[in-house]
Order: sequence, then structure tokens, then C-alpha cells
Amino acid sequence: MNIISLGAGVQSSTMALMAKCGELTPMPDCAIFADTQAEPKPVYDWLDWLEKQLPYPVHRVTAGNLQSASLKVITGKSGRKYTKHRIPAFTLGDKKGMFQRQCTLDFKIVPIKRKVRELYKGKVTMWIGISLDEVIRMKPSRVKYIENIWPLIDKRMSRQSCLNWMKKNDYPLPKRSACYFCPFHNDREWKNLSKEDFARAVSYEKELQTAVAQVQNKETNIAVPFLHPQRIPLDKVKFSTDEADLFNNECEGHCGI
Repeated sequence: MNIISLGAGVQSSTMALMAKCGELTPMPDCAIFADTQAEPKPVYDWLDWLEKQLPYPVHRVTAGNLQSASLKVITGKSGRKYTKHRIPAFTLGDKKGMFQRQCTLDFKIVPIKRKVRELYKGKVTMWIGISLDEVIRMKPSRVKYIENIWPLIDKRMSRQSCLNWMKKNDYPLPKRSACYFCPFHNDREWKNLSKEDFARAVSYEKELQTAVAQVQNKETNIAVPFLHPQRIPLDKVKFSTDEADLFNNECEGHCGI
């Protein structure tokens, strides 16, 4: 089987539509979209539109709601409290740092792999929508039954090339696909969030700080998480026009495309 890992952002949407138009072959058997249940509304609106354009099915899968899962404080058998499914928040404590990223694996990669095994028991070719300017994100599959390929890299297409292709073919332009609270947003993307989603991100940051505070004690390094690299409350950040793209730090290219 040939399966598209569909992030519903610029690159994977371009790849999906190029396949429809016969510019990428063979025709995919299907696409899989892993829903964190935390995408901004425009992403879901775009996915609804995109599904109607494609001649092959789009399977939506989910591991649950990332927002609530990342805030849940768990008490182990020993009585120690901890959180799972951490996002790569910027931390401020004795030193500046970042939380280890668990969200991509738990809420993108794992549910996609689970669906792949449900669909087909043999080896699958997985199309990943990484463009030429994100070549650092290319990673081989970690399992033997999936072979990753990168059709946009083979076509020497950058993200801007994808946008140009969409315009040339009279398609509307999608936004980047990422959770509304993703710390990898650049300043432009933070500013472009709807007022509602930005307010949700501000509230989420406070809830995350409360959750993390519950699992830390005097014997550990107290690390306060923030969603912006300035490490100040999100609603206090003065956003610049900096276009730095932190998504190149995202593992295996399953977010933001």
C-alpha cells in the first residue's frame, strides 16, 4: 500500500493534491490524519474541504485529546506524581531548558502506525510531506513494515514551491497544521491565531504550569513551563516579525505539514 501521512498543512496537502492530479505516482491507496483534537478550527475546516477533493479515502485517527492528556497529573503506585504526553515547552528554573517532547510520538506517530496495521499486514510505503527547506526533519521509519519516502524532496520542492503550485492550480492556501498551543509557533503564527485560540493558549499555559508544579518538589529542579521562548507569560509577549521556524526541531516530520 501507498499511504500519505496527512498533516493537513501546506506540504502534505500539496502532496495529496499533486497525487490527485497525477503529478505524483502511484495513486495513494489512502491518507491518514492523526487528530490531536487540539488543532485550530481553520485546520479542521481545511481538512473537510480537502477530503472532498481527493479520489482516495482519508482516515482520521486519534489517541485522544492532547490538551487534557498533557495536563493530567498521575499518581503512581509509589505515590510519586508525574505527567505524561509532555509538549516541548520552554522552561525556566535554575537553568533555561525545554521539556522532552512526547506529544508527536504519542498523538501522531503511534495512532498512524496503529491504523496502518489495521489496514494492511504487509509492508507499507508512507509518503511524508517534508519539503526541501526542511530536509533536516527526514528520518527513516522505526518499524520494518513501514518505508518512509519524501516525494516533495524528490521533486526538489520547498514550502514556497508548494504554495506556488497551489496558486498555479487555483487551490486555496492552507495554514500550517499545528496545535493551537504548540511552542514551535513562530511569532507570526502566534499573531495569526484567532482571538479565541490565543485566549485558549494563554489559559492552557497557566494550567500547564499548575500541573507541572504539582509533580515537582524541593528535591527536584523547579522548572516553570512557558509556550514562548522568551519564557514569559504568553499574553505578555511582544511578538516580532521574526520568521524563525522552530518546526525543524520537530521529530520525524509529522507536525506542521
